[in-house]
Amino acid sequence: MVNALDIAYLGGIVAGIIMVVFGIVSSGGVVALGNFVDVPSIIITIGGSLTSVLSSNKMPNFTGGFGGLGLAMKEPQGTDPTAVIRSVIDMANIARKEGLLALEESANSIEDEFLKKGIMLVVDGTDADLVRAILETDIDSMEARHKVGIGFWEKWAEMGPAWGMIGTLIGLVNMLKNLSDFSTIGPNMAVALLTTLYGSLIANWLCSPTAAKLAVNNSLEVAYKTIAVEGLLSIQAGENPHVIEEKLKTFLPPKVRESLGGEEGGGGEG
Repeated sequence: MVNALDIAYLGGIVAGIIMVVFGIVSSGGVVALGNFVDVPSIIITIGGSLTSVLSSNKMPNFTGGFGGLGLAMKEPQGTDPTAVIRSVIDMANIARKEGLLALEESANSIEDEFLKKGIMLVVDGTDADLVRAILETDIDSMEARHKVGIGFWEKWAEMGPAWGMIGTLIGLVNMLKNLSDFSTIGPNMAVALLTTLYGSLIANWLCSPTAAKLAVNNSLEVAYKTIAVEGLLSIQAGENPHVIEEKLKTFLPPKVRESLGGEEGGGGEG
């Protein structure tokens, strides 16, 4: 299944650069865009900040961190809480009518590997505490992996402005060394300030929003899997499907609970 694009993230990124370009063009015309391009400043700010990120990470984490950009651009799969609740209720009804062993056949049609693994543990008669421990360890490991990727973007957001200031200081030193020629002060100062601008853009336009979006996606996936764990353990305990539904709906906002309540098969059997 192809992930849908995250319109909010892409819209924000595109709108952000449009705002910057509009601010430049509206005051100086299209030709003014050339004033904001300086290769040495780009190298110092982007290259320098990335060296700090590299120093702060293991090489696999550094190279893998760039993949977070692609993840932020797409809607995460397997994070719809209503979908997992419906799946759990369907399985609860099957287990109530035909027994837990009947869930093995249902598991074959489920694409979610986490949910499928939980079902198989239940079907195999694994102790409830062990089922919880295995699945929660899976969640913790996933969250730890996600935090590495989030940390990549947070570190880059931190280092961008710092290296922008370093570039500005380098430019100011070069400018002050040539104060005898007053005609060069303005242009040199402009170039020196560009590195600060680049650093601010790295942090506030790209890196911080990307880290925040990855953190949101992580929270959604953790919530989804937590609901799955509680649902599977309730099925294993033989609870009434209606009771399971009401229990799992407590994870949802009130408006979402109402929409789920209207779905067919939500109540189960008494």
